[in-house]
Amino acid sequence: MAHVSRVRSLYKRILVLHRFLPIDLRALGDQYVKDEFRRHKKASAEEVKSFMTEWENYKDTLQTQVLEASRERLSTVKFGAILSEGNLGNLQEEQIGQLYELMLETTKPNRQFDIQEGDK
Repeated sequence: MAHVSRVRSLYKRILVLHRFLPIDLRALGDQYVKDEFRRHKKASAEEVKSFMTEWENYKDTLQTQVLEASRERLSTVKFGAILSEGNLGNLQEEQIGQLYELMLETTKPNRQFDIQEGDK
């Protein structure tokens, strides 16, 4: 049960951190996180260990960037990280495909998740 609680806690923390992202990145990120956590529900112990390590690293990186954004002007903060060749070499073909799709989605001028915040 401790494992389930740890996974759920990480999942919720990431979604909370996504609230600080620009709205279009938040929508994209939330959907991706939900899909990935769902996809790994029945993963092997070895896959789960790697999965949790990578998502913990993502959470830590995003948390640092969110804190930077709170001190700076949001527009000057870049979210994300450089993917080293070593890490890229460790990815499976399916993961490389997902990464490519994410890259396309986040760099195209008219994103699928073109959400506008209402006037407050």
